[in-house]
Amino acid sequence: MGGEIRGLHEAAYLLGFFALFSQILALIRDRLLASTFGAGHVLDVYYASFRIPDIIFVSVASLVSVYVLIPFLTEKEGEGKEEQRTFINSVFTVFTTLMLLISLIVFAFVPLLSRLLFPGLVDSPIFPELVMLTRVLLLQPLFLGLSNLFGSITQTRRRFLLYASGPLLYNIGIIGGILFLYPSFGIVGLAFGVVLGAVLHLLIQMPFIIADGFFPKVTLRPLWRDIRRVLRLSLPRTLALSANQLSLVILLGVASLLAAGSITIFNFAYNLQSVPLSIIGVSYSVAAFPTLARLFTNGERKLFLEQMISATRHIIFWSVPAIVLFVVLRAQIVRVILGGGVFDWTETRLVAAALALFVISLIAQGLSLLFVRGYYATGNTRTPLVVNLLGAILVVVFSVALLKLFNIFPTFRFFMEALLRVEGIEGTAILMLPLGYSLALFLNVVAFWFLFQRDFSSLWGAVSQTVLHSFGAAVLMGFVTHRLLSVFDNIFDIHTFIGIFLQGLLSGLLGIIVGIVLLFLLRNKEIREISSALHHKFWKSTVVAPEQESI
Repeated sequence: MGGEIRGLHEAAYLLGFFALFSQILALIRDRLLASTFGAGHVLDVYYASFRIPDIIFVSVASLVSVYVLIPFLTEKEGEGKEEQRTFINSVFTVFTTLMLLISLIVFAFVPLLSRLLFPGLVDSPIFPELVMLTRVLLLQPLFLGLSNLFGSITQTRRRFLLYASGPLLYNIGIIGGILFLYPSFGIVGLAFGVVLGAVLHLLIQMPFIIADGFFPKVTLRPLWRDIRRVLRLSLPRTLALSANQLSLVILLGVASLLAAGSITIFNFAYNLQSVPLSIIGVSYSVAAFPTLARLFTNGERKLFLEQMISATRHIIFWSVPAIVLFVVLRAQIVRVILGGGVFDWTETRLVAAALALFVISLIAQGLSLLFVRGYYATGNTRTPLVVNLLGAILVVVFSVALLKLFNIFPTFRFFMEALLRVEGIEGTAILMLPLGYSLALFLNVVAFWFLFQRDFSSLWGAVSQTVLHSFGAAVLMGFVTHRLLSVFDNIFDIHTFIGIFLQGLLSGLLGIIVGIVLLFLLRNKEIREISSALHHKFWKSTVVAPEQESI
């Protein structure tokens, strides 16, 4: 059992390593966008243009999900290479035909759909650009879907790093679009850069696919029995992902009715909070999935529960300090990453406040991802579907209700603005959307927690000490970091990039050191497990690389 648990951490650190590099490139991408355009109509249109392709991607590309196809490919591997090829050709043919058909229909209705989804942008002078960008981005679900198909093949053949490299190339393509295509083609050049990133995501795997003899071909006789099995397995996951995307589309539609730049503020903050989520929550939930599935299939329920508890402990252990540090250092984080060019101090304050509201639900988001994959490992797709559907509904209900409270009751508005230190600036209403999002995610994970305990066993006794240790270290870490910000404020010129960077970096590092010392004094179990995992060659761990679930 010890080997399994240690392997979980090694795999999680490997995935976290790739997630870190991918997120660094994503942050460079966002800084270039912020410094070039600021928070205004241009980036509002840019981010809005992703929503329709995103819905198509999660709706149709789940047919070629890594998590859905790998078990089928493994099954076919036992039947022979020719059976695998026939299955791949069938999936390729059905997916490509369906994606092209839907994309062509949506292409014709983009103007109407854009008016319905983003009413606040209809009167914008660059609404035609929204239509054009959306139509260009309709190419991306096809390329990323094919990349998922290829990723299932490469991972079945144990070429994990090929697919894990895809997100790096994806962001490189977008950065190239900002630097080189936008100056030549205008705003549509940004969309070309995104499509280029999706093509690179696909191409990195093609040499191996071709060399191994698995490059798919169109077949006139798909294996409809296998396709129906794939659809039955993928449908609940598709509905759950689609519900999440629809809730985000509705939030952005509401944001389009607020001050100019509100969509951009929302997306910048959402992207920033995705950094710790990808490194912690996504890495642990994805790393745990293969072992969880094997243990449950073999009837080893005790080991299955131990694996879930271990992943839960470490998600909590890493997330609590991350929440505190992001809240305390939110202004420094936003100014260092996004501050520059035409991105001004008012926009910095709004993104920082939205980031704090998003990141408070980091534990909830990470544990929800783990519970979803835990249920998938048992073959139960209904529970995650129901919980996530209700969660998506609550995201919209809470966000809209809070926005109404914010606009109707001045006392509530003044309290929230003072709490988040955004008094005296316009556009603060957007902050109610991330607050509603986080409140809904809290209820989402509470539902998962109680249902999992009902179906398996109590979790609190096994994780209570982790919560106490992590919370205590995080409080001390946050206090020291906050006090040091004032100290370094008198040492560095915080009106410069290097000054604000050093202020945040040194304050955070010293706070982290104090927190780690406390954990060692408490003889914290997670610290010992982390040390043990780092002494092993975690880069040799076998993991399923996470697929891209949105574009």
